Amino acid sequence: MKFIADFHIHSKYSRATSPQMDLEHLDESAKIKGIKILGTGDFTHPEWFSNLKEKLVPAETGLYKLKSGSETRFILTSEISCIYSKKGRVRKIHIIIFSPDFETVEKINTQLGWIGNLKSDGRPILGLDAKELTKIALNINSDCLVVPAHLMTPWFSLFGSKSGFDSIKECFEDYSKYIYAGETGLSASPSMLWRMPDGRKITLISNSDAHSPPKIGRETNVFDTELSYPKIVEAIKQRDPQKFLYTIEFFPEEGKYHYDGHRNCDISSSPAETKKYNGICPRCGRPLTVGVLSRVEKLADRPEGFKPENTIPYKSLIPLAEIIGEVLGVGVGTKEVEKEYKSLIEKFDSEFNVLLDASIGDLKSATLPEIAEAISRVREGKVKVDPGYDGVYGKIRIFSEEEKREVSGQKSLF
Repeated sequence: MKFIADFHIHSKYSRATSPQMDLEHLDESAKIKGIKILGTGDFTHPEWFSNLKEKLVPAETGLYKLKSGSETRFILTSEISCIYSKKGRVRKIHIIIFSPDFETVEKINTQLGWIGNLKSDGRPILGLDAKELTKIALNINSDCLVVPAHLMTPWFSLFGSKSGFDSIKECFEDYSKYIYAGETGLSASPSMLWRMPDGRKITLISNSDAHSPPKIGRETNVFDTELSYPKIVEAIKQRDPQKFLYTIEFFPEEGKYHYDGHRNCDISSSPAETKKYNGICPRCGRPLTVGVLSRVEKLADRPEGFKPENTIPYKSLIPLAEIIGEVLGVGVGTKEVEKEYKSLIEKFDSEFNVLLDASIGDLKSATLPEIAEAISRVREGKVKVDPGYDGVYGKIRIFSEEEKREVSGQKSLF
């Protein structure tokens, strides 16, 4: 069975999340997006876990659905922030844990509750070595899957420039053999990670890390396998492109940490420019925040464009609301975008059907020709991006300024 899965999201109990990050709104958004499986996120939080047990019932093995009835399946996941000292440096690593059942989660939560306060945040901060967290999860149930989150971002990641490591082995030591997968994150693509030795050792998965319902599915995974926890984990571990078809990614330049830079000084810096500046901000004299691209360059042993054998392919997309917003020349949250978005969902059933599967001819019959053309260009990767840096999202453009002026003057590009 072919389906789309987004494993890493947050509940309303995480900081800076929408109050609508509850099961009912998530189910509704998953249907609109065309997502079959959603991670629950935040299973360590007592109130959210209680909510999950109250409202979910078993579906296929290791998957759950709403008692009230729903097509969406939920898989038990949670992100944990490990902040600890190792080899003379403070390390800040975010880890996603997949669990096959509620009983396993209860045991994990009990042990983690001895170490830190699980009530304080949906993504708890624990003074716990990432290796020790892995040991706890796998000793409780070897069917758990431990995945380092957003591998390359400067803060809170395995390879992050600010507090990470240079290798999986350095971080997880003798437990490295149990790290089968890593998450690309919004600011990196698989092709960037393939340049690194460790980026080729593990399966690369992609998830939204959503903090509000509209953000789910901005990065996802596409499978063709039996709908069950064991088969999904097996497809990830085995890196089988017949069962794990591809990941859906941001254009990595759009992520918040693609380039180096200093947000407060409005400085965006390519790796070459950062070298020229000796890593120092030319305006304030402080160290620049080193982004994903520079970090990849440092850890890479293969040239740009290298593609190893036996990898899961990927497609880069732009969320539909952003595409509509650019064509109409208005913001994503406006009524004009919402109206056009709803019209397309009604005609094509889901956002991913619009972005991936609908023919351009059918789209031209259903919407503005500029929107159909924009979707076609995105599918072909014909976009221009001003890279994100130091927490600032990149700006993505599908049409040139000249083409936009033509739209304004002629009402139509075509």
